[in-house]
Amino acid sequence: MRSRLEWRKARVVEARTIAEDVRTVTFAVEGLSAGFDPGSHTNIKVRINGEPAIRTYTVLPGSPGTLSIAAKLHPNSRGGSVFIWQLQPGDDIELTEPENRFELSWRASRYLLIAGGIGITPIYGMAKTLASRRQKLRLAYAAKSRQQMAFLDELAALLGERLQVFAQDDGEALDLDSEFAALPSDGEAYICGPLGLLEAARQAWQKGGRSISRLRYEVFGDNGRFAEQAFDVEVAELGARVRVQADQSMLDVLMEAGVDMVFDCRRGECGLCAVNIVDADGVIDHRDVFFSEAERQENSRMCACVSRACGGRIVIDTGYRRNLAAAR
Repeated sequence: MRSRLEWRKARVVEARTIAEDVRTVTFAVEGLSAGFDPGSHTNIKVRINGEPAIRTYTVLPGSPGTLSIAAKLHPNSRGGSVFIWQLQPGDDIELTEPENRFELSWRASRYLLIAGGIGITPIYGMAKTLASRRQKLRLAYAAKSRQQMAFLDELAALLGERLQVFAQDDGEALDLDSEFAALPSDGEAYICGPLGLLEAARQAWQKGGRSISRLRYEVFGDNGRFAEQAFDVEVAELGARVRVQADQSMLDVLMEAGVDMVFDCRRGECGLCAVNIVDADGVIDHRDVFFSEAERQENSRMCACVSRACGGRIVIDTGYRRNLAAAR
């Protein structure tokens, strides 16, 4: 597993609005590897209030040598979506080689795809790929209105009756219990949307007695409640202190300092990188989907890959992990 992101120089070649508050941006990328699977994502260096930050976006199906993303302009955006929306053809940025932590298993008898709002971005690529391979699938697409649904016309033409739309302003509501009940035991569900949708889906899935290994989900965008700030981390058992800048993750900084960290998803989903919180000067901004809301409120553990302290200092205990630099 890589501990450092592989950055590429990219130039905007197209930017267009495809739905209400949804814009796609296409980049020509230097040294881009050929092809990527649906569900892949890229990290993009943005500037928010003049400060550097990193935002993650799903990669859309596209032409060789190019990379496309879709971004929703959120009314309460702290700046990530605003930065993307301001990009114009000819602008230069840096982004990473696509990675995939939300890939299709290709083992299911039937696939249930569920998208909430801009969470359609990875689901869109999955639907196109599954349909091209004649796999059994259903797509449930929920949003506040049809005007906000990106790729709706294309998906309707591609899927026909296999697509069902739930528009909140039309009084339509997604029933997760019914969706899961109609899925065979060897079927799989892939979900992307806001945190509330994912937590409701996990509860409904487990209530139905289904294997959690057949539920795949991804939270879209950045679910942090606060803007990124630099903060200090003290590792209690090592007596070490490191500084995490606004555009860095605690996981990366700890590994660079020689702390042996176990990790996998880098998206706050698997929980492998979780550390114990011994003390904190201020608020912990939990951005994971691994811990329950009750566990987050306890503030006893946090996922080092995505969660942050809101400035000040935090003291953590990594438990079994040791300082590799000191051991060599």
